[in-house]
Amino acid sequence: MSTMYQGRQDGTDRRRQRVTNALKTAAQNGSPISVSGIARQAGVDRTFLYRHRDLLALVHAAELEPADQDPAGATPVSRASLQADLANAQARNTRLVTRIQQLEKRLSEALGEQVWRESGLGAPADIDELHHKITRLEQHNVDLAASLEEREAELAAAREANRQLTRALNQRE
Repeated sequence: MSTMYQGRQDGTDRRRQRVTNALKTAAQNGSPISVSGIARQAGVDRTFLYRHRDLLALVHAAELEPADQDPAGATPVSRASLQADLANAQARNTRLVTRIQQLEKRLSEALGEQVWRESGLGAPADIDELHHKITRLEQHNVDLAASLEEREAELAAAREANRQLTRALNQRE
């Protein structure tokens, strides 16, 4: 083996050792682990990690592993669990914003109606009776429309029967 090749191999071995040390240090400190962060801490280029797939696999595995427990006794967390918590919090926030908007609208309508009635400019007292009458008339209209459709269907059937009978009579002659 040439001296130059051995020197390059020793340099690679030293960089690999710095990467593993940086991984251990980050895991012990509970620092966030990423390819860029470990490369920076080890003093190597990111491409070094991408050329050495075993080191890259170690970095990715360390990213997903929960951090060591801190002395205060907190539970370990991983990046994936923190991202899931963030997504859940954002979804809950969206639901709460929607619910608040609904409640604000209902409150505004209720207060507006109350002020309208108290001002004396409101609708007549028999408004409920009028609403019921409108509902009954709308239902009656629907019933009449259905009856009309039924009669039109019967008329169309009678016309078709009449045509067939006329055609049969004309063919006999």
